[in-house]
Amino acid sequence: MRWYEHDTNKPIRHLWHNQPSKPDVSCRFEGQRLDLEIAHLYGSEQEAMAILGRDLSEQTRAELRELVLSSEPDQRLLRALNRILLNKSLKQYKTKRVWLIIRNAHPAWDKTQIAALQGCIDVPQNHPFEQIWIVGDWQGKTGIVQLYPN
Repeated sequence: MRWYEHDTNKPIRHLWHNQPSKPDVSCRFEGQRLDLEIAHLYGSEQEAMAILGRDLSEQTRAELRELVLSSEPDQRLLRALNRILLNKSLKQYKTKRVWLIIRNAHPAWDKTQIAALQGCIDVPQNHPFEQIWIVGDWQGKTGIVQLYPN
């Protein structure tokens, strides 16, 4: 939210957490409610578990194992990001406005690498999101990249 304010000079405030049938969190933006679905980008199952400090769903574990087995580390970023975009595009939310925010949790990837891949990132044609953003690093120090619309 701080990077969005920084890049656009538009305030975004009053964050609160939601129940499972809605996106993860909501805030006030331009005088209206805006819902945010939050996803995390990882390089491997072990990394995800270590960062989150908890077990993952069996589906997430299987997808991360497949990602590690089927790609080189430099290709993993694109494959992992496209996997998240596809999975989230299939969801439906009980809200009028929802943005997808992806937090990059992999320490070897950053905003520069993500921005360089924009021509290769596969945002599904049909998805419920008004906008899609990725936070370049876990602490949010390198900024954000808009994936949709671009």
